[in-house]
Amino acid sequence: MELGLEGKIALITGGSRGIGRAIAQRLADEGCALMLVARTERDLEQAAADIGEDTGRRVEIAVADLATREGTDAASAAARGAFGRLDILVNNAGAGRIGDFFSLTDEDWRYAFANKFFAMMRMSRALWPLLTDACGSVVNIAGTRGITPAPHIFISSAVNAAVINFSKALANQGLIDDVNVNVVLPGVVATELHDRYVNEQAALEGITVDEVRAKKLAADGVRRFATVDDVADAVAFLVSPAARHVQGTMTVIDGGGTRTL
Repeated sequence: MELGLEGKIALITGGSRGIGRAIAQRLADEGCALMLVARTERDLEQAAADIGEDTGRRVEIAVADLATREGTDAASAAARGAFGRLDILVNNAGAGRIGDFFSLTDEDWRYAFANKFFAMMRMSRALWPLLTDACGSVVNIAGTRGITPAPHIFISSAVNAAVINFSKALANQGLIDDVNVNVVLPGVVATELHDRYVNEQAALEGITVDEVRAKKLAADGVRRFATVDDVADAVAFLVSPAARHVQGTMTVIDGGGTRTL
């Protein structure tokens, strides 16, 4: 299916690894030029080189800690300076610790909200004028724990719930300014971050990593964990002209594991 993204400019936060990198690759495959934002310069440079060589598309990078106001200001300024316009914003960066409620510190909570929710809010606010000029699209990456909280995942459950509600409110503003806004909720995705969570969960429960994975698949009643490409394909559609009438929706990508509306 031709998505009509040739020549578009896309900014992806957390674009150097995992889901963000897969989204970047997919959008470049469809003809987009990219601005990738993350904290680690080496990872960004590698992602940019690989995607650029593979697709022939222009890929710029911005090294920034989006948990800070200075970081989001620098990232948005880099996009303006490099391209002068923006069609697509994918807010993907951010993660939070898992753990027993009583072991999580105030700093754990503050950092998770800063790194995901406030980063997303600030990036959207800073780049909104460019997106309005382009009649562009925003996709925010949350997670299914935002609608189905779980033990030991207090922080991500709370942060993702905030992201979902923010996205709906931003979509209402998008109706005024002609900007599409949607939120994607992956379930468990096979990434390095997931591997870290699995190891932490195994340590918490005193069982093996394989037992944690088997337990999770059985509990969710799904065939497999999602892949980064599952998420990237959905995002590419949502930012395309084909999805122009899709506004303010939650797209759940978890193989049917979330049994709520």
